[in-house]
Amino acid sequence: MTDKPYDPAKEGAQMSFRERMSYTDYLQLDPILSAQKPLSSAHDELLFIIQHQTSELWMKLAIHEITSAMQAIRRDDPQPAFKMLSRVARIFEQLNSAWDVLRTMTPSEYTDFRNALGQSSGFQSYQYRAIEFLAGNRNAAMLGPHQHRPDLLAHLEDILSRPSLYDEAILLLGRSGFDIGADGERQDWREKRGESEQVLEAWRAVYAAPGKHWVLYELAEKLVDFEDYFRRWRFNHVTTVERVIGFKRGTGGTSGTQYLKKMLEVELFPELWRVRTVL
Repeated sequence: MTDKPYDPAKEGAQMSFRERMSYTDYLQLDPILSAQKPLSSAHDELLFIIQHQTSELWMKLAIHEITSAMQAIRRDDPQPAFKMLSRVARIFEQLNSAWDVLRTMTPSEYTDFRNALGQSSGFQSYQYRAIEFLAGNRNAAMLGPHQHRPDLLAHLEDILSRPSLYDEAILLLGRSGFDIGADGERQDWREKRGESEQVLEAWRAVYAAPGKHWVLYELAEKLVDFEDYFRRWRFNHVTTVERVIGFKRGTGGTSGTQYLKKMLEVELFPELWRVRTVL
């Protein structure tokens, strides 16, 4: 034990950054930490802003990982996609934890600044929309909130013009010798696909003999993991909103919890859930 204060410089720690890149420089912390601009004097508005900004950062990473996983599957090299999809599941686990922090805000505290939001709403998150489109939940009507931003609209339209993550998995089934029916002939990727008995049967064959079809089996389970955590995120979103605003309409004009509950019924990878029943 010593009473002398610890001096990291004596162990070689760099202490001068006048001509070197620092932690703050590398992470661009000045613009990030100055991006919180509450529009009211309410104490809890900062919590609300930071929760949503950090969620958008995690979604940016999720998009990066999903896009890279799709590219790996497309080039018939799905194994790198396993790590990427596992990371996406962990990202949504992190996003789930964020709701726990937001739920510390009471209805009274939210009311103090809700009017400052105007018509802005998480419903308008283009990154969330990109994740849904990338995964396979495609609804062109959801482009509406982005019409005022041609750059964002073009990005989302580009996603819709290409196969989704689940489309890529099904196409890989086809290239692996399975009958995928009409999915093998699709040209228009813009609309959400319907369920297919041929695809269900292909996944059933994979699950019936996992040792024989291990790569496809592992891919299927990574997709299920992703959707599992995605569903939990949606459920926690519903319960958080109901806890804070009850059954009021959302700031963006949706029916609030009623709209969010409808979203709970959406399945991203339907045959992978149905296969459990037919095995």
